[in-house]
Amino acid sequence: MRKLLVRSGVVLALLTSSLIGSTPASAEGFLDEPIPPPADQVVIDLIAMAGSGCRPGTADVAVSPDNTAFTVIYSDYLAQAGPGLPVADGRKNCQINVLVHVPQGFTFAIAKVDHRGYALVERGATAIQRANYYFQGMSQGSFTTHPLTAPLDDNWIATDEVEVAALVWRPCGELRNLNINTELRVSRGSSTGTSFVTMDSTDGDISTVYHFKWQRCNQR
Repeated sequence: MRKLLVRSGVVLALLTSSLIGSTPASAEGFLDEPIPPPADQVVIDLIAMAGSGCRPGTADVAVSPDNTAFTVIYSDYLAQAGPGLPVADGRKNCQINVLVHVPQGFTFAIAKVDHRGYALVERGATAIQRANYYFQGMSQGSFTTHPLTAPLDDNWIATDEVEVAALVWRPCGELRNLNINTELRVSRGSSTGTSFVTMDSTDGDISTVYHFKWQRCNQR
């Protein structure tokens, strides 16, 4: 039985810079405080995917029934390094573009992300998971980086959180796609065996979860 290995990082400055350029919650166009999710179902479209970690057809997205989050599920996302393996196998990446359709008068920000996967990292090897996300037309900003410390043979989870004051909201009344970039890296280092890290699942048990914060737009 695999045990869940929790590795969480509270990321403030990095995630703020990755979504720079939008209007803070207290600025013109928004009400002051985040609110409960809208009652009408939110719909999300997977517009495009590209990268060595998500060949066409190997990723999907879905919104939770309570509109509090959406998930990204990968089915072929693995980086590995070891004897006889090509160097290129040590780095895999995925770029996903999604469009979130929200009820009229609402907008959202990404407040928290839970990245999940499985890793086998031998002593002497290194592995990291990196991610950033930003709205179309805004600065791409910096990646957040989560090292997976060797030795490791377990599930892993890495969490990014943003304080309410630092949230970046999709501009009211605009359809802007959300760009999600992720990367897995493995280096053999001084180890003699094969190490790998995955962020994939064939049954939906392992997924990356993006948690919404909601606001109403001022109506004029």
